[in-house]
Amino acid sequence: MFLGRMGSHSTLGQWFQWCALKMRVTSRVTSTIFQGRHFGSNLSMKFVLGIETSCDDTGAAVVDSNGKVIGEALHSQTTIHNETGGIIPNVAKELHMKNVEGVVTQALENAKMDLSDMDAVAVTVEPGLIMSLRVGMQYAQKLARLSGKQLIPIHHMEAHALTARMIQRVDFPFLVLLASGGHCLLAIARGIDDFLLLGTSLDVAPGDAYDKTARELKLNSLPRFHGLSGGVAVEQMAKEGDRNAFPLVHVMTSRANCNFSFTGLKISARRQIRAEYERLGWPESEVLPNAADICSWFQYNVTYHMARRLQRAFIYSEMNELLGKSKTLVVSGGVASNAYIRSSLEQVCAAYNCQMVCPPVKLCTDNGIMIAWNGMEKLLSGRDFSQDPSTVDVRARSPLGVDITKEVANCSIKLPKLKIQDT
Repeated sequence: MFLGRMGSHSTLGQWFQWCALKMRVTSRVTSTIFQGRHFGSNLSMKFVLGIETSCDDTGAAVVDSNGKVIGEALHSQTTIHNETGGIIPNVAKELHMKNVEGVVTQALENAKMDLSDMDAVAVTVEPGLIMSLRVGMQYAQKLARLSGKQLIPIHHMEAHALTARMIQRVDFPFLVLLASGGHCLLAIARGIDDFLLLGTSLDVAPGDAYDKTARELKLNSLPRFHGLSGGVAVEQMAKEGDRNAFPLVHVMTSRANCNFSFTGLKISARRQIRAEYERLGWPESEVLPNAADICSWFQYNVTYHMARRLQRAFIYSEMNELLGKSKTLVVSGGVASNAYIRSSLEQVCAAYNCQMVCPPVKLCTDNGIMIAWNGMEKLLSGRDFSQDPSTVDVRARSPLGVDITKEVANCSIKLPKLKIQDT
């Protein structure tokens, strides 16, 4: 269907109107061109189609070899999953199946291009929800077979880590912090698929802790937060609160590593919320009058824990000369779109003479653009991706790079005091 142009313009327009109505595809035409790294005028322009279905959003995009987004489309499942209280894998799978064809079609239409114009198709194959991943992979396999294009498998975490290189020049090696609803990790990026893992989440991810805290506080019952994720609701409510309203929660202070743990913070928030309901004698069906203080306190605890791990990563990198003279930290992932966390981590970077780079907020969450760009980086590396598309498979769990977390812990790095100022 996508190998050549379909019929007349009127027929094509009617078809897309029907498709949008039938599938309720939420698409976005890229109004801002992201200017990325230029690979040289002697290179002929290349184009990659990227497909993302690792979790709850169906995304597709076309990027060129100069890092420009030619067209994109996204179908978000956020509202549906907010109503059910979280992501239900079977529901996510069905929604991906319903929308992937329409999203890819819309991305190509927004780019005013056909599949035949692409040099490759890139698709997320690891890690993620296995049923969601399989929907995108199978559709990408279909496109690759029909068009004869290369199929480039993408590691979701690598794509997040390298998105910043599409926006501005970020040379290897650099430090990367990825934080979202599904993961939290620190790594050294030494190449497009060459990473040293310094630390990772030992239990739940920060985004999950945010969402559960928002649920405990019943923030979605407030009209101002209808349709928003729990993380966004907590962030907005925290602006009105006092982060020092309750004592700081000390997390993993006896462990000199770069690993993260957010279960304790989530449990502490739940206990604090229940204690406040009892102390104030407040109806549990209503939002606490001091919910903003709890949000601010909780957010500060999460940020402080992340900042302390980042401190140790800087010190370890300096000890082992892993970053060179020009140090850069890339912060990405859904939680990295939190303005408070960003500004706090910038303070840590300043203390260690490091430049901090964050992709635009819209590129921090899952999207087809980052998948297409990662595919482009791999394509331009000259690697051979001419394997039979049917041999590509998905994996729910997949570590990022070489795990050296134990080596970091064995250094027993003690941290200097850290004070995060409100901005």
